[in-house]
Amino acid sequence: MSDVIDGAIPPKENTKLFGHSASESFLASAYKTGKVHHAILLEGPQGIGKATLAFKFANHVLSNPEYDQAPDSLADPDEDSPVYKQIAGGASHNLMHIKCETDPKTGKVKSAITVDDIRKTGRFFSQTSGSNNWRIAIIDVADDLNRSAANAILKILEEPPKRALFLVLSHSPGRLLPTIRSRCLSIRLKPLDDEPLEKALTHLDALRDLDQDNIKQLLHLSDGSVSRALTVLNYGGAELIQTFNEIIAPNSTVDRKTTHKLCESLASRDQDVSYNFFVEHMISHVMNLAKQAAHNGQSQKASKLAELSDKLTQHKLESDTYNLDRKQTLLSLFSMMDAVQ
Repeated sequence: MSDVIDGAIPPKENTKLFGHSASESFLASAYKTGKVHHAILLEGPQGIGKATLAFKFANHVLSNPEYDQAPDSLADPDEDSPVYKQIAGGASHNLMHIKCETDPKTGKVKSAITVDDIRKTGRFFSQTSGSNNWRIAIIDVADDLNRSAANAILKILEEPPKRALFLVLSHSPGRLLPTIRSRCLSIRLKPLDDEPLEKALTHLDALRDLDQDNIKQLLHLSDGSVSRALTVLNYGGAELIQTFNEIIAPNSTVDRKTTHKLCESLASRDQDVSYNFFVEHMISHVMNLAKQAAHNGQSQKASKLAELSDKLTQHKLESDTYNLDRKQTLLSLFSMMDAVQ
């Protein structure tokens, strides 16, 4: 799967961030006082701006290496500055972006960050240890660290190099090793409200052909996520949500053959974005039901649904890790949901 979905701007190139002014102010203030934590965990749902914030803060630090002379706020990166050009072009000697790499054999993005990827981080810090520059590693996302990689990054976090900064991104911090979370300062980013989400989509020129009613519907379906909104727009996300709702409806008239056909379509090689979107929507749906049950005082039902959400997540993770048949994975997820109806 490509790093960036259609209609999006790669975070390292994006100069605009919407909806996270409080987190921006906190980071700017912490850096200016010289009290910035060496490892910052930016956590929150996918597609809300975590990576964009990480690169924006990295740009701020590398553009203002002396913290006491840094501005009080994070300005939008200057596209004409050498620092921005180096970061955007992936050519900065002081920043390393750690993510799932593309497998040269298959041409597909790997499902995990490996210990070899983390060893590159160790070499990165050792090669620049003679300079007085800040060195920044963005781990995008830490949820993708396999066990060996997680243990390797933990060792670096325990004894961080001088003037080193780790920006650790996570969609699901509960999946991280507790020891990694304990060594990071956690900043929780919330899904975007409608206004900043609309501004972000306008910045991407994604709303050009939509009237106000369609924009309102899109915002409703997006759950505060820019990437989810783009998937709804460009990958048939609205139709996938509708089909999912029809399948799980109490008195559903969708037959087994139709469900199999949907799963087979999503399992196709060119359907990575749609497949991941559909599974993530399935898991999110169950978790929202759990929250609703808890709110209504139905603790036993809430616990059962939360457990199901964890099982769905784990099954998806195992399927990705071992490259299992996606059609069978989807059918299994539906069966797991049926078991708790």
